[in-house]
Amino acid sequence: MDLYDNEPHGVYFLIDNKSFYASCEAVERGLNPLKVPLVVLSEADNTGDGLVLATSPEAKRLYHLQNNVSRKRDLPADPRLIIVPPRMNHYIKMNLAINQLFLNFTSENDLVVYSIDESILNMTHSWHLFGASPRQVAQRIQRTIRKKLGLYTTIGIGDNPLQAKIALDIYAKHAQDLIGEIHYETVQQKLWTIENLTDVWSIANRTAAHLERLGIHNLNELAHANPYLLKQEMGIIGEQLFALSWGIDRTNVNVRPKVKSASIGNSQVLPRDYHLQSEIELVIKEIGEQVAARLRHHHKKTTGLSLTIGFSNAEQENDGRHGFSGTTRIESTNNDRDITKALISLFQSLWDGQSIRNIAVYAFKLVTDNNLQLNLFIQPEQQLKNNQIGHVIDEIHDRFGFTSLVKASSLLPGGTAINRASLTGGHNGGNAYE
Repeated sequence: MDLYDNEPHGVYFLIDNKSFYASCEAVERGLNPLKVPLVVLSEADNTGDGLVLATSPEAKRLYHLQNNVSRKRDLPADPRLIIVPPRMNHYIKMNLAINQLFLNFTSENDLVVYSIDESILNMTHSWHLFGASPRQVAQRIQRTIRKKLGLYTTIGIGDNPLQAKIALDIYAKHAQDLIGEIHYETVQQKLWTIENLTDVWSIANRTAAHLERLGIHNLNELAHANPYLLKQEMGIIGEQLFALSWGIDRTNVNVRPKVKSASIGNSQVLPRDYHLQSEIELVIKEIGEQVAARLRHHHKKTTGLSLTIGFSNAEQENDGRHGFSGTTRIESTNNDRDITKALISLFQSLWDGQSIRNIAVYAFKLVTDNNLQLNLFIQPEQQLKNNQIGHVIDEIHDRFGFTSLVKASSLLPGGTAINRASLTGGHNGGNAYE
């Protein structure tokens, strides 16, 4: 019996929109995404130095730029280079259009939107309707996306989603036809020959370092390691990595995972390093109020809050930590004042004067908002009034936009709520290209 006889066998495509943000901008300007030097640059921070969010293949080749690493100061003074701001709303619209086209080739249940620029297609039951082989069908999908939307796509093909993902990352992106394949019978040639562990999806630097301490430096050594030792040293992750090295993946993409414990939250990378307590607490309050509004929108209350603070780069070197986090219990509420008061108290108990760059707030242990728990120390009329205020403000924001009614404190130095209101996914939503 073959080693893989009892493993799931299907036909899976993992499709990536090549240099997605930059390609969308190139197409909008009537340019070829693969041939034009173009970068998408975030809005400048307080240093006047924006971050390169996306580069076209040609810009990467000419200038050796790296996404989310290179800065405005790294851009060459080359008149050929096109520099554009991000337009997240446009990218989301293009993503929806792309996935709508995918539904011409597979069913809605067999389509999984993996990220803003990647999708998984289970083609097991439909590929034979569109070509003589899965590869031929992949080429047909590429032509369709190119013709309809002007974008180039790379496609990884595999007998399971894992194989398709590695085929995409390792082989398709470097192939002339932008298609790569891995199957059970080619695992030894396609997987075991990968020398750099961090080239493989799910193996980051820390995991690779752990494996190297065990004497494992590549996929071949991982595939021939002792699986029981891997489990002993790394737990279930060790088991999963061993299965990965053999191209085994038993994921059923048609089964959507159930969330065990729902949470609602928001996080923000600050526009600069924050040092003043008053400014830090102002942003915590703003984010806390946003979380409270989301709770009300979902008809939920929270009984638990978490606060995560990320230090600035300089502070990380001085302190030796990336930041800190803490949680606190709270009487069930979705009231702005209750939530922000608890968050500020939690922050003050943990902060020791460090400069910070990231703030994240999450509400967990959620309960349905179907009653009002009265406080014996506050008049019932006042509690009802406080409860109604939040809902009235939410209604105004829904009808007229967030900036139609903001607290005066958000106009103070350090306030970020007004600016965040115009962002989509943490970036400028953008207007139509003119």
